[in-house]
Amino acid sequence: MTAPLPGFAGHTYLFDVDNGAAFRNSYSADGTRLRWEGLGESAGQWEDVKLHVAEIGPQQYFVSWTEQSGITVSHVMDLDALTVRVFWTYEGEGGRVGELHTGKLQPVS
Repeated sequence: MTAPLPGFAGHTYLFDVDNGAAFRNSYSADGTRLRWEGLGESAGQWEDVKLHVAEIGPQQYFVSWTEQSGITVSHVMDLDALTVRVFWTYEGEGGRVGELHTGKLQPVS
């Protein structure tokens, strides 16, 4: 039995984070990959990443990936409310740092 496609599969969203970061997130048609592109201060940065996805409720998804730099990113996406809870980790001066954020999605396609 084939799992149903996640609701974000094949769609693109503008993603505004509470810390001022902004991204254009384009998901593959099968929902297994994401191409994120930085906007604003992060313009010119982008990466294509493999996703780990679990549906946790109706139109709610836990989505996680690891970037080439070692940054790990986890999203809890609510496609009905167009909100995201984000947790990312990166290597800081004193060791690994984790940050929790919230954000809003705006559908583009």
